[in-house]
Amino acid sequence: MIQATAAVVGAGHAGLAMSRRLTERSIDHVVLERGEVANSWRTQRWPSLRLLTPNWQTRLPGQHYAGDDPDGFMPVAEVLATLTGYARLISAPVRAGTTVHAVRAAPQGFEILANGDVLRARAVVLATGACNLPAIPGIADAVPPSITTLTPLTYRDPGRLPAGGVLVVGASATGVQLAGEIHRSGRPVTLAVGEHVRLPRTYRGRDIFWWMQATGVLAERYDQIDDLTRARHLPSPQLIGTAERTTTDLNTLAAEGVRIVGRLGRVIDGVAQFSGSLANTCALADLKMNRFLNRADEWATTSGLDDELPPPHRFAPTRIDPRAPLQLDLTSGEITTVLWATGFRPDHSWLGVPVRDRTGHIRHDGGVVAGAHGLYLLGMPVLRTRASTYIHGAGMDSEALAGHLHTFLGSQRRSHPAASWAAADRHR
Repeated sequence: MIQATAAVVGAGHAGLAMSRRLTERSIDHVVLERGEVANSWRTQRWPSLRLLTPNWQTRLPGQHYAGDDPDGFMPVAEVLATLTGYARLISAPVRAGTTVHAVRAAPQGFEILANGDVLRARAVVLATGACNLPAIPGIADAVPPSITTLTPLTYRDPGRLPAGGVLVVGASATGVQLAGEIHRSGRPVTLAVGEHVRLPRTYRGRDIFWWMQATGVLAERYDQIDDLTRARHLPSPQLIGTAERTTTDLNTLAAEGVRIVGRLGRVIDGVAQFSGSLANTCALADLKMNRFLNRADEWATTSGLDDELPPPHRFAPTRIDPRAPLQLDLTSGEITTVLWATGFRPDHSWLGVPVRDRTGHIRHDGGVVAGAHGLYLLGMPVLRTRASTYIHGAGMDSEALAGHLHTFLGSQRRSHPAASWAAADRHR
C-alpha cells in the first residue's frame, strides 16, 4: 500500500504545473505517468507539428520562455525538451511507467490501482489532458475497407501514406496544417470543411494571440461565458506556427490547389456525400473573425495605440468554388486515404467515481469535480478561462485548484483528525 496526501494523474504540462503548486504549499504528492514526462508529445504527435501559440506565451509556474525566438512557434522536439526540463527544475515526483487502471472512492479519500499496486490519497487531480483519443464520427464505419484511414494521433508524414489522393475531414488547426503538408508532398488533397474558427496569424503587426490577450479574450472566466458547453467544444482556430508567421486559411489552401468541399455528412455505398451549406459555413466564420477584429480595433483606439500600430484592415472573404463536388466515390481509386481531423476527446475510462453526466463528460465547476470531494480536473479547454485551452493557462488554473485543494485538506483535518493518516503512517 502506497500513501500520499495527493496524487496527480498525468505528467504533461498541466500535471507538472499542479505538482509545482502542491510543492509550493508543502503538500506531499506523486505524479503518475503511464510513459515518461510529456508522453503524448513523445508518442502521439507528428514531427512537423508546432504550437499555435508564440513562444513568449509558453510559460509554466516559475518558468518563462528564455530562448532567442520569442515570436517563433515551438516544434514538437522543443516542447518535449521544455517539459522534461521543467520537470527536473521543479523536482516533480514523477512515477514514470505507471499506468493507472482505476481510481475509486475510499474512506477518507481515493484508492488508485496502478501497475498492480494500490495507492491511497486524500485528493486526486486528473491531468491526463483533452486529446487522448481521436473523436471519429460514426460515419467512419461506412468508409470502404480498401481505404487507409488515419487520425492525427497515428499520422507521421506524407511519405508513409499510400500513393493517391487524400481526403482530410475537418478544417480546424490540425486539418488545415495536414491538408497543406500532404498537398505539398505532391498528393492531391480534398478538405471537407465543417464549422471552423477563422483567424489571421497576425493583425496590424502583432500575433493574433497578442490581440486575444490584450483585449481580454483569453482572460474571460468560465462563469462569464454565455454558452460554456459550446465554448468548450469549439474547434481550434485555423492557425499554423511558421517562421514566416504566415496565415493559412481556406483561401490560401485553395490557391495552392487543395480542393475545398463541404462538411462530410454521410457515406452510402462507398460514396461520400458533402453538405451544400459550405458558403454559409464560411460566411459565418468570416463574420465572427471580423467581429473580433472590430473588437481589437476598438481596444487599440481606447488604449491610445493607433499611432503605434499599422492601420486597421480586413481580409478577403472566403472564396467558394461553385464547382465543388457534393459527393465523391471512394471506390473509384481517386481517394486512397481518409484522415480524420475531427477533434479529440479525453480518456477517463479508468475513473470509477460516478461523476460523469449523460454525455460522458465529468461534471465540474471550474475544475472542482462535482459530487466527489477532493477530486479535481485540469488541462481541459476553457476549464477556468479561455486561456485554459493553451499551455500557459495551466499556470492560473493550477494556482486556483491547488488553493482549493489546500483548503479542502485543511477542513478535513479539522473535521476528521484521522484524515492525516498519510502523514502519520510515513513517520511510523
